[in-house]
Parts: sequence; C-alpha cells; structure tokens
Amino acid sequence: MLILVTTPIGNLGDMPPRGVEAMQAADVVLCEDTRVTRKLTTRFGIETRLMPLHDHNEDQMVEIILKRLAEGQTVALVSDAGMPLISDPGYRLVRAAIAAGFAVTGVPGANAALMALQLSGLPTDRFLFTGFPPAKTVGRQKWLNEVSTIAATLIFYESPNRLTACLSDMLVVFGNRPASISRELTKQFEETRRGDLADLLSHYQQAGAPKGEICICVGAPLPPEPTTEADIDVAI
Repeated sequence: MLILVTTPIGNLGDMPPRGVEAMQAADVVLCEDTRVTRKLTTRFGIETRLMPLHDHNEDQMVEIILKRLAEGQTVALVSDAGMPLISDPGYRLVRAAIAAGFAVTGVPGANAALMALQLSGLPTDRFLFTGFPPAKTVGRQKWLNEVSTIAATLIFYESPNRLTACLSDMLVVFGNRPASISRELTKQFEETRRGDLADLLSHYQQAGAPKGEICICVGAPLPPEPTTEADIDVAI
C-alpha cells in the first residue's frame, strides 16, 4: 500500500496523529529532503527508514518503489510541508502505483492554499489552484492570460523574491482585482494582507520582499461596466 501523508506547513502541532501512525508502521518513508523530514520524525519518535524522492530522481525511484509494493511493503510518501503532490513531487509514482493495481490512500491535514483561501475574504464556492507561476515576465504574463477569464478565485504560490514582479504582471493581465497575500501560515508571524492588486503591489514595493512562503489569492474577473442602455437593462 502507498500512503500519502500530510505533514505540518509550519506548526508541528498540526501533525495528524494518523500520519504519525502511518509513518511509524510503514516499511519506508519517501520524502523530498531527508534532512527536513528527519526533524519531523525525530520530534515524533518515528524510526522508519527515509528515502529521498524528488523531481530529479522520481523517474528512477518509481520502479524501485513498485517493486517494494509488489513485495507487500507499505510505503509512506510525505513532502517537506503540507499535502504530498500539491506543487510537490509524487504524481508519477502515484499514477504508476494506481496503474499497477496497488492500493493508494492518504492522511489529510494542513494545506497552505486552502488556508489562504479561507483567510482571503474572497469567494470560496469556486476556486482554482494554479501552483507557481513561471519565473520570467514573458512566460508569466502568457501563463496568467490563460487563467484570466476563469470565473473563480485563483490561488497561486510564489517566492518572496518574485512577489512584486508577479503582482505587477497580475495587475497588467487581470486588472485591479481584489486579492490577498498570506505568508508564514500557522507560524508565529503569520500574516494575511488584503486589498486590491494595486494596493498590494504598492505595499510590497515600499516594504520590500517579505519573509516566508507566499500564497496569493486573486478574485474572479470583474463584471464589465455597462456602456449602453441595453447593457444597463441586462445588468438590472
């Protein structure tokens, strides 16, 4: 069996008890960075062997793990923080395990994107998580254009050093929509700043790059202003 175990996104108190049990009972725990996960296993007294699985070795690891599963072993998969596979490695392994007929289950828990959405003050009935935008302006604006007309709250991850460049491109592509920026979620200096894209861009241009992991939520497209009597009648 392959078990996808969610780990805390900052506060170790959010570690699911079932996650601890799953990691303790597993024959091996796959993780992005053994140094990061070892801090977690040490904290909770988990002695299971750790094996690295990341973007650079996942293709090679798939066959190794499938062999372990075929031998009846239980394999746990974690990421450095939060839910495995969400902007983290593991998809290729999960796809291969399912295709090979092995049982795949999970232990739910903290997720930065969903927590940021909850705190954003934006509509939560329809949303799209998009992950990290491209690092360069040309690619980023093209990528943002692809999601610009979706009638849903958009959720992005971004690095602190690229935050102002990303907000600037969002303002160009999306217009001045309502938005929020959350950082350091569940940690001591947790912060969510709300406003419109122009206000948020201005703030971080003056304040400088913030510390910690960043999650951006952007509201759905604004309805066009009515320009004719027919448009006004439709709006009414």
